[in-house]
Amino acid sequence: MSLYFEDLEVGQRYVSLARTVTETDLTVFSMMSGDWNPIHSDVEFARRTPSGQRLVHGVFGIALVTGLMDRAGWFADSAVAMLSIDDWRFVKRLLIGDTLHCEMEISSLRLTSSGTTGVVGRTFRLINQDDDVVQEGRCPALIRLRAA
Repeated sequence: MSLYFEDLEVGQRYVSLARTVTETDLTVFSMMSGDWNPIHSDVEFARRTPSGQRLVHGVFGIALVTGLMDRAGWFADSAVAMLSIDDWRFVKRLLIGDTLHCEMEISSLRLTSSGTTGVVGRTFRLINQDDDVVQEGRCPALIRLRAA
């Protein structure tokens, strides 16, 4: 169910389904990004680091948030554009085997001068299987009005 600008209120929260991060995710993301840093790709190197294991790329978490949001269908028919990624924080390590879900809170609403779209302030939290916030940040978006 796609949410339109007029469906939203400041303070509303939405929770996505969860998804487990796999070895394949790490490998494919390394291939796509070209980031083969040993902390992501070398088991023996990573074993000697404080984490003791390979880490999943931090920016994979941002990509995962967009995927979980798409899977939930929150803005499937109403999104015009993501406007920015602001104050994104990498709070905890992202690991192979983590099962993550996304929480989105509506933080602000502003109708644009066109009258057909509005800017929706959205705060996202990526949360693991232990209910720990792994990443969080703001991603405002331009969202259509239902009547437009």
